[in-house]
Amino acid sequence: MNKVLYEKKGRIAYVTLNRPEALNAFDDELNRELWEVWRDFAADAERDVAILTGSGKAFSAGADLKTYIPQWEQANMLDVRRNAACGLGGGLTRGQHRLAKPVICAINGHAFGGGFELALACDIRIAAETAKFGVFEMRFGIHQGDGGLVRLVAIAGTAVALDLTLTGREVLADEALRLGLVTRVVPAGEVMSTAEAYAAMILRNGQQAVRSAKETILDIVGRQLDDALRLEAINGYSSVGDFSEVRQRLDRHFSK
Repeated sequence: MNKVLYEKKGRIAYVTLNRPEALNAFDDELNRELWEVWRDFAADAERDVAILTGSGKAFSAGADLKTYIPQWEQANMLDVRRNAACGLGGGLTRGQHRLAKPVICAINGHAFGGGFELALACDIRIAAETAKFGVFEMRFGIHQGDGGLVRLVAIAGTAVALDLTLTGREVLADEALRLGLVTRVVPAGEVMSTAEAYAAMILRNGQQAVRSAKETILDIVGRQLDDALRLEAINGYSSVGDFSEVRQRLDRHFSK
């Protein structure tokens, strides 16, 4: 595994896209490696949060224009159906998008095309001041197919999704923050430490509650109000499990 670096430190899994010579663009090999990383992270009982970043000057330039995109020239309808089961980013955009554990994106540089889609698939996004974003697929006669449209609408609204998609324009980090596309913008040298600070905040909470909350948020999107409220109530009150962790946390709180 050389196109994805995967390191475990304490309760955090560090995942690094490692094709700096190609601006961390996705080819089939990188996508397959990343799929295995997310599978391992989901099953690892010792890891509770992942931080995803890129090596070199870019987060990811998206799908590789030399290898990944041209293969669709000879594709047929069955290829399209098979592809629907697994999106770019090792399935984090589609296929393994129900990963219950939080994923923080440390956007160290450019996030274009599928790279932008992958960043949007993460739960929290920390961007360097020098980071840039864009729906650059449009420049090559295609549009998002790996969750970019769905998540742009959900995160920033229809108007922003239409603006960024139809124009294919470049978005700087400060505008991305104003649009709600990223959580924080920090100096380039502080991206990873800020991501780790957010991971630490998550880790001090009850992980059963964290995972239930993420699952619930994803499940209530698009539901009618009554259904959403009922689902939140069921998941929220059942997230206490056998109450043992809640009891321990309450006892510590009242013993202060």
